[in-house]
Amino acid sequence: MRWKAFEDGLTLGRPGSEGGRIMRDDDYVDAARITLERDGTVAPFAITCGIYGWMFHTRFFSDQDDADTEYERMKLALAAIVAIIPNVNDPEIRQRMAEVTDAIGLFVQRFP
Repeated sequence: MRWKAFEDGLTLGRPGSEGGRIMRDDDYVDAARITLERDGTVAPFAITCGIYGWMFHTRFFSDQDDADTEYERMKLALAAIVAIIPNVNDPEIRQRMAEVTDAIGLFVQRFP
């Protein structure tokens, strides 16, 4: 996989979008990002993730072990979606974009 620390890890310990402190923050080939925060305003742990230009999704957890497990599972699923995003010159771009949209819908169902 081609995940790397977002901004070389400089965001760790900083405030996150859910009001907590960032514990983990990873970027996938400059196409997706996933972040784990602790002690946010809604729950003890929050995972936010997105595919740039496509979607943004947040999940909340009361237990760090669950959050860590789901973080890894979500990374795999995000990478799979990024892999099917078409190039702008793809002759079947409309069909492929529909497939990406469907995959995002399934992602949100799988990771509510």
